[in-house]
Amino acid sequence: MALRACGLIVFRRIIQSPPAETIQYLLLQTSYGEHHWTPPKGHVDPGEDDMTTALRETQEEAGLGEAQLQIVEGFLSELKYEVRGRSKDVLYWLAELKDPKTAVRLSEEHQDYRWAGLEEACTLAGYKDLQHALKDAHSFLLAAQKQ
Repeated sequence: MALRACGLIVFRRIIQSPPAETIQYLLLQTSYGEHHWTPPKGHVDPGEDDMTTALRETQEEAGLGEAQLQIVEGFLSELKYEVRGRSKDVLYWLAELKDPKTAVRLSEEHQDYRWAGLEEACTLAGYKDLQHALKDAHSFLLAAQKQ
């Protein structure tokens, strides 16, 4: 059976001058292994539904709770890959940080965090499937802005 994890691609909108909006994505750097960068995510606990897992993990890993986030309807990205010889499925929803100045509070699982535009976020993410998830999220947000 595949391992299952769920998380949120958290973003914020920054207003810049001249009036332009920039979307930044939250990536956390792990304190273990290769110190890779990823959105907050974690394994589903027994009896827990996927969205509850995504919200719990974001609270635990980044200190951002449900009251500080707005889940964006209509977006879901599923990644499938292998970790130490086992299949892993990861589901990511998209969530906007309501107040872009809200502080991130890291757990011991992470040593650093960064708010990054799409290009930098993809560079930090490293893995192609995560880069695709970030690009899909960005395209989804830009399409929604046009409507």
